[in-house]
Amino acid sequence: MLRLENICYKNILQNINLEVQNGEFIYVTGDNGAGKTTLFNIISGIIQPTTGRVLINNRNICEMTLRERTALIANVLQDPRQGTIAEMTIFENMNIAYKRGKKRFCTITARTLRDYFKEKLAVFNMGLENRLDEYAGNLSGGQRQALSLIMATLSDYEVLLLDEITASLDQKTSALVMNIAQNIAKQNNKVCLAITHKCYTRNNIA
Repeated sequence: MLRLENICYKNILQNINLEVQNGEFIYVTGDNGAGKTTLFNIISGIIQPTTGRVLINNRNICEMTLRERTALIANVLQDPRQGTIAEMTIFENMNIAYKRGKKRFCTITARTLRDYFKEKLAVFNMGLENRLDEYAGNLSGGQRQALSLIMATLSDYEVLLLDEITASLDQKTSALVMNIAQNIAKQNNKVCLAITHKCYTRNNIA
């Protein structure tokens, strides 16, 4: 559960209160300069609010270390290139994301990992599950954003933040990515907030 209590930041945000339960998917919309990204940065802990508290599962993250906050929050950014490493394969990118936050003694065979990654990628129906040895830099923007979304949700997290992740995608791919993000949040029973200029539903997919 995510709860914002009387969040203020300079003259950008004033007395923001919000409670989001696990499994809920919330759209954050507004004009440019309205403070959407500032709000996400406060939730992530990148900046501290002037006043107010951010609580995840009743823990005040404003009092946590950066490492503690990072373990609770997964982010997918607007630019698909920021979420993946172009010079690494899909498998290598996913392997790094999978190991993030896990204990060193946690081991799993490469063959089992490949099968697991294939299963995760297959939901997009983009053929990525058959291209694990392809360099991420060879993928289209939509494919890299799909990969970024899956990578962000491979490790343990409580809150998923999507910052205009469909801004550079075509309409059909945008709807597909957002609907899968909704399903991931619901299936994993996690909080998800998405900055967007359009609210997507399954009906948006042609």
